[in-house]
Amino acid sequence: MAGRTVARLRGALLAAAALILPALPAAAQQKIESLGLTVTTTPTIATDYLFRGISQTRNNWAYQGTLDVQHDSGVYVGAFISNAKFVASPWNDTRQELDLLAGYRFELGGINFDIGYIGYLYPGQDKAAGTQLNEYHEVGVKANYTIDIVKILASYNYSPNYFGRSGTGHYVEGGLDVTLPFELTASGRVGYQWIQRNPFFGTPDYLWYSVGISREIYAGVIATVAWYDTNISKRECVPAAGRADGGQRICEGRVFFSLSKIF
Repeated sequence: MAGRTVARLRGALLAAAALILPALPAAAQQKIESLGLTVTTTPTIATDYLFRGISQTRNNWAYQGTLDVQHDSGVYVGAFISNAKFVASPWNDTRQELDLLAGYRFELGGINFDIGYIGYLYPGQDKAAGTQLNEYHEVGVKANYTIDIVKILASYNYSPNYFGRSGTGHYVEGGLDVTLPFELTASGRVGYQWIQRNPFFGTPDYLWYSVGISREIYAGVIATVAWYDTNISKRECVPAAGRADGGQRICEGRVFFSLSKIF
């Protein structure tokens, strides 16, 4: 089963790459001078897929890939893919998530900005009677500013119809990355998600946070260890009639570990 899942993810990522950049040579990363493009891929394996503090894999391992294609002008397109799994009533057969990204990155007054679009798609999901498709779309803006060893980050995202057709979604996040001795980087994030129709999404509006540390361990492979948590109680965490009447454990605090490499 795990082998088939990894194979499907690999195939979907290659398909996404083909759609976004069909004419590029088959190298993992390169600067294509004639086109003014920089292509970056980032494979990741992690103990979970945590999105805004909530597990998207029912507390199981995640196998992920990211593709980023940026022009010298700052315009970029990209894709992210991961396995995914949800519990719902009467059922939910989601097995993967594919995000499509596009936007513009630029610097102004020493601050780096990223204004973009994200489409969250769940290929192969069937819609059960009385339920909604998971897919949704967001626009957002990110900014970061570096002062000596500290990078300050902030972002805002807006969705006109959030996950599961749960209505308007607003999301804000702030964070810090701090460069430490021994090539370590300490990170902290805190975010808050507002949702118009909470019963459709499965939780109340909520806060989440993470604290972690990362370091290159060998040949460009980055290891990250972090703690993630939310303020959602188990009973309020996506209860599903007949399957998880008392809520789920996907909103609980947990230790997170990942290995990634930027090519």
